[in-house]
Amino acid sequence: MATVKPLVAARVVIQPAAVREAKPKPVAPKLANAKKVPQAKAIPAPIKPPVQNTLDSTWDRRIHKGAIVPDISVDLHETNLSGAYARLDNALEQAIHQKLRVVLLVTGKPREHDRAGGPSGQGGRGAIAAVVRDWLASSRHASSISAVRNAHPRHGGAGALYIVLKR
Repeated sequence: MATVKPLVAARVVIQPAAVREAKPKPVAPKLANAKKVPQAKAIPAPIKPPVQNTLDSTWDRRIHKGAIVPDISVDLHETNLSGAYARLDNALEQAIHQKLRVVLLVTGKPREHDRAGGPSGQGGRGAIAAVVRDWLASSRHASSISAVRNAHPRHGGAGALYIVLKR
């Protein structure tokens, strides 16, 4: 830095605000036959969804290795959609009240048709697994959920989820 010299020494003159004069804005003449141009509407900023991915890499490594031990397990087998939602809501309420950290949610594996990108959530086998993430995102407990991850194969694999709650 000691050997670097500026190419041109620029001199900046700053005038006080009181000395500056405001220039009048030109006014456009109004025409009798002029059409009104619609004003451009301001585009609202997109609403940010609640942050659901607040886990660090340590959690992801533990989940991948199968080192996670769930504090509570909720099995939604043999329930219909409304019964499953009520059971999930009650289980999350109890887990939050007891200050538990990891909930294992067993939903059952989705149908092969659902995995291939077909219609889902239409009742029958795999309907709960198809909508459970939407339920969690829109539930009254969404602000208490830190992350939702697929379970390790020994806890159910594609048919189960870990719900990690905030402390």
